[in-house]
Amino acid sequence: MLWPGVFDVLNENSNQNSKRVEISTAPTQTRLGKMSSLEWLGQTVASLCWIISVFSYGITSTGDWLQLLAASSWMLSNISTILAIESNNNEI
Repeated sequence: MLWPGVFDVLNENSNQNSKRVEISTAPTQTRLGKMSSLEWLGQTVASLCWIISVFSYGITSTGDWLQLLAASSWMLSNISTILAIESNNNEI
């Protein structure tokens, strides 16, 4: 004999009328909040300094172009994390 309510729990998946409610506990993040974070600011400043250093030393070889490509990719990655955050976080 099953405890009261166990049979209902076991048959919950087969019941087509049951509704699931999912609650997200992940904190919502704003664009300004992300840009104010120390990790984002640190990476963005580092990539900017890397880009500036490539130009200050001059682009004279293929390696310099690769350095510029890597630094620019890092900067674009940082910017894309901001753009990926939805501007309005009114989702329920």
